[in-house]
Amino acid sequence: MSVSPIGLFHDNSYVYFMYSDKKNILQLVALLIEHGVSNVVLCPGSRNAPIVHTLANHSFFQCHSVTDERSAGFFALGLALHGGKPAAICCTSGSALLNIYPAVAEAFYQQVPLVVISADRPAAWIGQMDGQTLPQPGVFGSLVKKSVALPEIHTEQDEWFCNRLINEALLELHHHGKGPVHINVPLSEPLFQFTTPELPKVRVITRYQGLNVYDRKYDDLIERLNKYSKRMMIAGQMSLIYLFEKKICKLLYKHFTWLSEHIGNRIVPGLPIKNFDTILYMASEEEKEKLAPEIVITYGGHVVSKRLKTFLRTHPPKEHWHVTPSGEVADLFGCLTTVIEMDPFEFLEKIAYLLENKPVEYPKAWEYKSRNVPEPEFPYSEMAAIGALIHSLPAEAALHLGNSSTVRYAQLYTLPETVEVCCNRGTSGIEGSLSTALGYACSSQKMNFIVMGDLSFFYDMNALWNGHIRNNIRILLLNNGGGEIFQALPGFKMSERTHRYVTATHQTSAEGWAKERGFVYLSVRDEKELTSAMQVFTQTDRENEHPMLMEVFTDKTEDVRLLKAYYHDLKSKNNEHNS
Repeated sequence: MSVSPIGLFHDNSYVYFMYSDKKNILQLVALLIEHGVSNVVLCPGSRNAPIVHTLANHSFFQCHSVTDERSAGFFALGLALHGGKPAAICCTSGSALLNIYPAVAEAFYQQVPLVVISADRPAAWIGQMDGQTLPQPGVFGSLVKKSVALPEIHTEQDEWFCNRLINEALLELHHHGKGPVHINVPLSEPLFQFTTPELPKVRVITRYQGLNVYDRKYDDLIERLNKYSKRMMIAGQMSLIYLFEKKICKLLYKHFTWLSEHIGNRIVPGLPIKNFDTILYMASEEEKEKLAPEIVITYGGHVVSKRLKTFLRTHPPKEHWHVTPSGEVADLFGCLTTVIEMDPFEFLEKIAYLLENKPVEYPKAWEYKSRNVPEPEFPYSEMAAIGALIHSLPAEAALHLGNSSTVRYAQLYTLPETVEVCCNRGTSGIEGSLSTALGYACSSQKMNFIVMGDLSFFYDMNALWNGHIRNNIRILLLNNGGGEIFQALPGFKMSERTHRYVTATHQTSAEGWAKERGFVYLSVRDEKELTSAMQVFTQTDRENEHPMLMEVFTDKTEDVRLLKAYYHDLKSKNNEHNS
């Protein structure tokens, strides 16, 4: 929706007003229009003057002037009560905002959609004896459904962040019942520059709650889905197995390129492409353009691959839909357009019958690339140790992956789909990986294989200091004397002194602690020892079993060199093939 700011003189001629040059104000006003918030109560003040000016000079808004903020808040409440549509109130900074508190409380408990817009000084000046300042973000506490503090916009990322925050706040007006939200707008001087002729085109995030195929308001959703030919489905982390009916698989699978990592487990109606990270590393810019989707649908939790995130942020799809039972906004690629609040598997089964049966070539391009990526064969290294374990795993087992290098290296290898995969990717920290795995194993009847780096292990070594260690535990400890992942980071060039502190180099072994805690201990220092130890490590029919720890010692510099050489060789072969 775009409406020009027009004023009418007494002689019936028109004059075009200019809007504020503050980009956070422009985003806010444009999104108020898109979300249908037309009734606005304006309170006097200087800090909020650029917001007031922009709202008052746009024909979409019905503006009401009320001087007393306490009265203005209740006046806006009354506007929202009549008809049930959201109303907004805009005030200046400082104690003016606190006077709206009683109306906010009433709106919260009466479930009235009220938007409180407060102008603010920049954060640097709060508490510095500057006039009309107090900590405004979050001032209403639990009495608003959402509170956001907008950034002042200087970069594209600031603009994306600002847009997302406003969308999130306005979506909460009607989410699981109605209620008030607070949008705080910091503004630096100069305040009174009105040089913008029109509002920007803004991204609008919409939310669908459920998917009733008999409800016509979902028709446009299905029409949008069917108009795209390059459709991608990304399944994030899920600790479960979901078995689709064969009929659903046939209806659904061919329409999308399906991407998933090992931590996704079995949540795709068919065989997903798991080596996409390597595919993207190999691909030229021209190939990436061809592989880029028009629409991306995501479900599940976190995705490990930084390369996939970068790919979709630099080649953004026209639409990104996120399907989640919570209905929360998760804008991973910076182009989210739609949140669908429902169980993802229910969503997939419903759309299976609504997809137009037409030939789709896009998935074949990804499948062709995937088939042409050979599984790596590394000489003795951390990668080789992980590959040897994955190739030796029993069909029914649980595989626990530590964070950083371990979870990424495992992705290089094909994993039996019957193996459960667990990993602490909620925050992706190294602390607690071992403790979590041992807790899981305590209730599991399967063999539990735990793969982790040295820093993760020694950080959480007290996990072995409890009385709940069972014999179904196998720990593969990759010890290269420090944090190898840091050496692989692009642009990581530091002095030897700095390098020591960043990578936490050490000369520690787990042998003494493992034996003290009753583990069978295996030490590995070359390829021959790895092959021999792995046969013992993965046996499941031994009598009088004990928990086992196999410590694989490698050189982190050599590990990184081998990995870089592997990727370089793949890219060179791909370039030769293309030429």
